[in-house]
Amino acid sequence: MIRSIAVKKILIMAFAVSLINIAYAQNTFFPTKAGTVLNYVQNDAKGKVSGYSKLTVKEVKGSGKNMTISYVGESFDKNRKPLSDPPVEIDYTITVKNGVVFMDMSQFYTSMMKEMAGMKVTGTPLELPDNLQPGQTLKDANVTMTMDVGIMKMKTVIKMTDGKCLAIEDVKVPAGTFKCHKITQTVTTTVMKKDTVGTTIAWYAPNIGTVKTETYDSKKKLTGSMELIELTK
Repeated sequence: MIRSIAVKKILIMAFAVSLINIAYAQNTFFPTKAGTVLNYVQNDAKGKVSGYSKLTVKEVKGSGKNMTISYVGESFDKNRKPLSDPPVEIDYTITVKNGVVFMDMSQFYTSMMKEMAGMKVTGTPLELPDNLQPGQTLKDANVTMTMDVGIMKMKTVIKMTDGKCLAIEDVKVPAGTFKCHKITQTVTTTVMKKDTVGTTIAWYAPNIGTVKTETYDSKKKLTGSMELIELTK
């Protein structure tokens, strides 16, 4: 039971970090300069700090509409201490082909859970348009994770559906004020055949990536949020 709770917490934090690297457009909507560092704070439903995340751009190959961008993600608790000992760094890569972004979420979770024996990850990549406009919809994506938990096998499925760009608007966060694309998606998480359905609203700025996110439950009640607090280019 204790291990199951720990695994659930890791999955929640992993999804939070994954939201950081899911940039909804080509190179104009995420950082493409090696050495760029973005720091985020996660807050609970009451606005209290629940954790921190850090994203570092390690390497960029190519340019324009054809690139591969390698990132490292790190997660911390509310005191900015690593969630595990030793600390875990999450390596992943975003690929841009002919102006279309392909984000393989299965690659991300494989990196996050690489120390867990019997872990298998599959999924459908998130395919993103190269010129996102208000009213434009996104294709669905999903990831399935199967892992050994004691004598049982734990299966987790995350589906991202109903993606749509709602507007372009100014958003103020601790790191500054940015003109952002506002995106909404339905996120369905299935753990041991039990579904949890929620909505994510995220704001993405050109050349920056994620600036802010809010998550809501099936009753439209805020369950958490994330904001960019520091940006170093």
